[in-house]
Amino acid sequence: MVSHLRLAARLSSGLLVLALAGCASATADPVATAPAAPAPADPPAGAGLAEFFDKYDAAQLSLSPQGKAYRGIRDADYGKWDDPSDESEVATHKLQQATAEAMRGSFDPARLSTEDALSFELFNAQAERADRLFAFRDHGYLFDQMNGAQSRLPAFLINIHRVSNVAEAEAYVERIRGLGPVLDSLTAQSAERAAKGLQPPKWVYAYVISDIGNLLKPDNAVVEDLAAKVGKLDIAPAEKTRLVAAAGAAWRESAGPAYERLRAEMQRQQASAPTEDGVWRMPDGGAYYAALLANYTTTDMTAAQIHDLGLSEVARIHGEMKKIMAQVGFKGTLQQFFAHLRDSPQYYYTTREAYLAEVDAKVKAMEARLPAFFNMLPKAPLQVKAVEAFREKSAGKAFYQSPSPDGSRPGTYYVNLYDLRDMSKTELEALAYHEGVPGHHLQRAVQTELTGLPPFRRFGGFTAYTEGWGLYSEELAKDMGFYTDPYSDFGRLGMELWRACRLVVDTGIHDKRWSREQAIQYLKDNTPNPQGDIEKAIERYIVYPGQATAYLIGKLKIMELRGRAQAALGDRFDIRAFHDVVLESGPVPLDILERRVDAWIATQKG
Repeated sequence: MVSHLRLAARLSSGLLVLALAGCASATADPVATAPAAPAPADPPAGAGLAEFFDKYDAAQLSLSPQGKAYRGIRDADYGKWDDPSDESEVATHKLQQATAEAMRGSFDPARLSTEDALSFELFNAQAERADRLFAFRDHGYLFDQMNGAQSRLPAFLINIHRVSNVAEAEAYVERIRGLGPVLDSLTAQSAERAAKGLQPPKWVYAYVISDIGNLLKPDNAVVEDLAAKVGKLDIAPAEKTRLVAAAGAAWRESAGPAYERLRAEMQRQQASAPTEDGVWRMPDGGAYYAALLANYTTTDMTAAQIHDLGLSEVARIHGEMKKIMAQVGFKGTLQQFFAHLRDSPQYYYTTREAYLAEVDAKVKAMEARLPAFFNMLPKAPLQVKAVEAFREKSAGKAFYQSPSPDGSRPGTYYVNLYDLRDMSKTELEALAYHEGVPGHHLQRAVQTELTGLPPFRRFGGFTAYTEGWGLYSEELAKDMGFYTDPYSDFGRLGMELWRACRLVVDTGIHDKRWSREQAIQYLKDNTPNPQGDIEKAIERYIVYPGQATAYLIGKLKIMELRGRAQAALGDRFDIRAFHDVVLESGPVPLDILERRVDAWIATQKG
């Protein structure tokens, strides 16, 4: 079911008034009113900001049934999808901008507590960054192999929509039926964007069409998932049969035909799609890319500066790699060693079960070591899961999904085992530490569990901080005593090299007008990664411009700050306390992180 929301956000007498009308579905016309998000006039110092943010969060969630589901909220909206229209995106943006304006007009950061002042600053920074990008909202790709709706929406049903009773199963069926209108809306928007020259390169369409074909097979992954979830309920067999039949009917009558229409549109666009890969070819493409870089890195670095940093980091890491190459006694050039690692079967697992078992062993060993380096540990468990078959061909190499705040869903490390020759043994450790612990799972679960922070800080983020932490964790694991095999340590360096090369190829593609083939060749010449891994990575950077530059930029800043603290404090440096400073604020822009660490150093020096 699709909700059609129209929101008017305005400031009046110091109040942010939200009016939502016409929450229509295919079967009913209920009217819902979002909670107001007032900005109190002349509040007492330090009071009212938490309530202000809570009301904003409630108003924002009222516009996003899917956002509620990610939080573990299962209410009357549980069977609905977010409104996919541009009007809804405009309304959400107006809500954020009006809230920021109300906050600035009603609260004086100089009169707030330190923590509230930080929340004020962070909300303002997020609003400013979002406003800079808003003009380019139609430049993103609605359908691609990374984040495309054709696979993202089914993945949401499979991974987020939980079923613990009949009502929640019926809500799942409702969402299957609602897929049709959502997909039709997005298909029409995609056609409109293509007409304006805002579409992905030609090669992307084959992946999207493949995903659609997988979902249109008789053994449909979504209906099978609902059947598996219903099968675990303690209800009568006839009721289970009814629910599964309803899901099948909803797919046949709504979702399936919409996917057929989407496939026809993708085939139409594919015929005339551009062959150039970078966003420079788009209207205002240069300004769009600059805004993306500022958003993801939280710095004012230009594309040229990022490119040059990447080149220097590649050279540095190559030097570290040559030391390990000498340690293992390999005779030849670094590129020959790359080829040896890339082409030799002994560096790859032959079964998915063997790969996953080794990941499990590494994660358990790391979890036992965490208390020596961290005071703040996640309460939520971590599960490791292979990417689902329907999207594994197009999905990324590995990714993480945060736990729900109510404890009903664990943190999940997804590993893509579509082709085991893309998943080298040498990189297994670093990848597990990045996505699991002490990387994303530790940081993002702790963030979710920081109940004293406003919701936008518990559930939002800054890519340079979050991905910088993930990459920092890879090197931290070496300090913790891991990577005892020199080949695994080489794999760690290979992962860092990969992120350094991203600075080169991302800016190469989107600023220097490199082709997909030029970027692939750069990675082949400078990394040990296999061909399939390289191609998938470059294709990711093409459709997700700017995002991949945040990893190394964030990691270098965290390492710089740790080094500064160690030099200043000497024997008084406590790495657990340092990690507390980094983690206890939740994600922040890199300049704010630097300021926080400098303040902590000053207090420790006394």
